[in-house]
Amino acid sequence: MKQIDKLAWVELNDKTILLTKSYGKDVFYIPGGKRDAGETDEQALLREVCEELTVSLDEKTLQYIGTFEAQAHGQPEGVTVKMTCYSGKYHGQLQASSEIEEIAWFTHADKDKVAGVDKLIFDYLYEKGFLG
Repeated sequence: MKQIDKLAWVELNDKTILLTKSYGKDVFYIPGGKRDAGETDEQALLREVCEELTVSLDEKTLQYIGTFEAQAHGQPEGVTVKMTCYSGKYHGQLQASSEIEEIAWFTHADKDKVAGVDKLIFDYLYEKGFLG
């Protein structure tokens, strides 16, 4: 069984969560991505968020939220994704990079528009009172 190892940046604002949609994808994702060989969680997250949203995360403010696993969206049955989530402050203005088609702020009610692992994260944040 194959597992995809990803990192995610959970940015909350007024009980909404920031999501991105890449070109050619049919669902939204929490910003982040796969780590390159030898990268720590922090290094991968800082690189991916900068690549997707053109902002710099402040590594000193990163806080671990949790790790979630589910069937990987668009992959054969049995391929799972493990998403390790962090929150943290950023510098700069959020804007979509060339690989990102759209940026959006979602509430828990929008979870039908996201990948399976992100639905688990939505539920977790909702239960904790962080997501409306």
